Amino acid sequence: MELEIRPCTLEEYTDGLKPIWQFFGHVPDEDTLARFTPLLPPERLLAAWTNGVAVGGAGSFPFRLSVPGGELDVGGVTVVGVSPTHRRRGVLSAMMRRLLNDTHERGEAVAALFASEGGIYGRFGFGLAALMGEISLPRVHGALRGDPVPGAEVRFVTVDEARTLFPPIHEAVRKQRPGMPSRSEDWWRLRILDDPLWSRDGGGIKMYVVAELEGRPAGYAMYRHHQHFEHGSSIGRVQVVEAMGDEPAATDALWRYLVGIDWVQHVTCDLLPVDHELQLKLVENRRMGFTIGDGLWIRIVDLAPALSARSYAGDGEVVLQVQDGLCSWNDGRWRVSGGGCERTDAAADISLPVDALGSVYLGGFTFADLIRARLAEELRPGAVARADALFATSVKPWCPEIF
Repeated sequence: MELEIRPCTLEEYTDGLKPIWQFFGHVPDEDTLARFTPLLPPERLLAAWTNGVAVGGAGSFPFRLSVPGGELDVGGVTVVGVSPTHRRRGVLSAMMRRLLNDTHERGEAVAALFASEGGIYGRFGFGLAALMGEISLPRVHGALRGDPVPGAEVRFVTVDEARTLFPPIHEAVRKQRPGMPSRSEDWWRLRILDDPLWSRDGGGIKMYVVAELEGRPAGYAMYRHHQHFEHGSSIGRVQVVEAMGDEPAATDALWRYLVGIDWVQHVTCDLLPVDHELQLKLVENRRMGFTIGDGLWIRIVDLAPALSARSYAGDGEVVLQVQDGLCSWNDGRWRVSGGGCERTDAAADISLPVDALGSVYLGGFTFADLIRARLAEELRPGAVARADALFATSVKPWCPEIF
């Protein structure tokens, strides 16, 4: 089979989306183009062509990703799909090689994605970097510890007000949490605040609230009602789409509001950080049924700039022997310290594949975790403890949206 991998033209854009859209029972239309082309330019949407037909597609959103102590340009891998008529013929492998090479040439040191199936992307060098949590909390068990924050108020806002109030709060949280993508004005408009009928999954309209501390907007939440009644009583739920505060008092105020909404039986939310405050704030935390799944996956495309973009704890250093079969420029030994990352001829302390390095990059996992999972090898005694002290972070990474 002769295969050509190349970026789409604007006229071919829907062809590049069809291989993934058909899995959702849809065909890309004018609304799809209006939503995607401002965020994913045609030159960043690859298609795999054979006999004039697109049998695969893969795109990469441009954004900045927060990392410990900083941020960097990242390719947000998205809309990856292969037609079922051409599965198991190397289409995905060919697209991913091209996508990683393009990411390298654009100077984006990291690629990131959410995996439709967890077993797919490790062979392309992606490592699980952040976990996510999901809750289904019976409202009757929604009591929180402590007293409400004095001076904290929650109020409804319009979508136009949200466009102004929400982004600065989100940016403030990004500075505190690794793993969060930046959001352009178009991203806020098309991906976050818009509320098309097809996105509601049978629920009501999206509600927007802001939490104010002494009059300062410090947190926001978006949610919708999925209302049902049985024998005259509500058995519905509030689905929290997104909620975050730029300081603990704002987060406290938001969740006191959300778990206190009347006429519902449950409060649900997914894409929560695994170290979310509710773990300690809820009087009966086991009642929320907190479940954990895989979230953000990270692929180190250019090792030196990626590892130099983040901060480190202390004055130590570690030499990593990295294996990378797809991005050969990453192969070899690298010294990592508070001053960044550079090639070295020094003896290696730890040996690991590039996907394992992606798992520790944001602080979601430790080198000790890798050793226990037999995904890395300690070559010098004490090296793993030294590496974990160097890579230590105070919070777990969190990506609050699937892209």
